[in-house]
Amino acid sequence: MTEPGSKPLAGRTLIMSGGSRGIGLEIAKRAAADGANITLIAKTDLPHPKLPGTIHTAAAELEAAGAQVLPFVGDVRIDDSVAEAVRQTVERFGGIDIVVNNASAIDLSPTDALTMKKYDLMQDINTRGSFLLSKLSIPHLRASAAADRNPHILTLSPPLNLDPRWAGMALGYTIAKYGMSLTTLGLAEELKGDGIGVNSLWPRTTIATAAVKNLLGGEEMIATSRTPDIYADAAYLVLTSPAKSTSGNFFIDDDVLAAHGITDLEKYRVVPGDGPLTTDLFLSDSPLGR
Repeated sequence: MTEPGSKPLAGRTLIMSGGSRGIGLEIAKRAAADGANITLIAKTDLPHPKLPGTIHTAAAELEAAGAQVLPFVGDVRIDDSVAEAVRQTVERFGGIDIVVNNASAIDLSPTDALTMKKYDLMQDINTRGSFLLSKLSIPHLRASAAADRNPHILTLSPPLNLDPRWAGMALGYTIAKYGMSLTTLGLAEELKGDGIGVNSLWPRTTIATAAVKNLLGGEEMIATSRTPDIYADAAYLVLTSPAKSTSGNFFIDDDVLAAHGITDLEKYRVVPGDGPLTTDLFLSDSPLGR
């Protein structure tokens, strides 16, 4: 467990897809508190009518928390855009130590109702975007490993499970999220001799984000969710674990905390008390955790 008062991510450079709001921003803020350098790759240059925050408000929050920030207005679906974000990151901060594949699109429509435009969007952002950012960062992560800077790739995707219930519920989305998880599985094996930790992290319960509120279950589901802080705290523990011995895992947020002696999770509940929480859809026995 990280020693109290220590800042293992101080001076480390993290590049993240997305991160202008929600879970990604909270993970970045946790790294910022250590004094990390952070690049955000996001499209949110101007305020969204239904969603809070832009890449610029996120950068201001991270700087206030203690980070040096490169807000890169770009699209994880476009090769040249991601390559330029990586180039500028290395130019400004001297390298890359951590990759967080956070950007993700979601649509739980059944196959006959899912448009191919939305299918392509999920594949391009979730699977291809995670593959691309990881791929372009590998030379810099290898350099980080050689300098003993504990490099990691962390992808926000679920454990691989071929039980057909999830694919049968939302095939397009499941393909996209499992594609992210296959990226973890493959890169962990491919890079195991390089000293780069490659892992996925997923929440036990639904997390109180705009996506959950607007796309999944509204205020009712928000009330039975945990806050993004639990995901951020778990991510921090993974990213500060020894990369050489922490790779190829599909972590669940509360399992990570429990492994570090953190078992009182009351502070992470949106609504205090002992009422039932909604289990995440990839971990539950029924659609949407019901």
